[in-house]
Amino acid sequence: MENTKIPKPYYEVTKNIRNQIKSGSKRKGMNKASFLYSKLRNYLLERLAYNNPFNSLRVKFHKWRGVHIGNNVMIGLKVTLDHSYPEMIFIEDDVSLAGNNYILTHSNPYPHFSRVIESYAAPVIIKKGAWLGIGVTVLPEVTIGEYSIIAAGSVVTKSIPPKVIAGGMPAKVLKDISELVE
Repeated sequence: MENTKIPKPYYEVTKNIRNQIKSGSKRKGMNKASFLYSKLRNYLLERLAYNNPFNSLRVKFHKWRGVHIGNNVMIGLKVTLDHSYPEMIFIEDDVSLAGNNYILTHSNPYPHFSRVIESYAAPVIIKKGAWLGIGVTVLPEVTIGEYSIIAAGSVVTKSIPPKVIAGGMPAKVLKDISELVE
């Protein structure tokens, strides 16, 4: 899966639920009934996963939301996998998300920022064997390389190569561990 930005309309505040459903369904390219069902289903499954004491259920609920999750994945408590575009998250085998992580696949600013920042959705890919420490935030259009470790509290704004330790705000490569990882 290659990182590809998909342009999205800028966010417009709506006055009521009816207008929000109309606006949201237009942005997602769905009819209103499908959008409403999808939004409510996604919300319910996300809430069930967020504080669930069983990893196997957290993984299952996120898969039902549309997140692509491989085998032997650990998703810690209070992990938020994008509210709006969970289908753009790809988590490969043997990945560990420690807890309190936030994986974001979209940027949806107000129109008055249109000349400053893009409104888009883009995939996040977490490759085989990666480990995200507690409190890591990953922004859209990022790939975390195979067997890389992201230090606790880091904000990942750009892709991280395989077999490194990265950390900070923004996250930078701190150490090459390719000789130490099998």
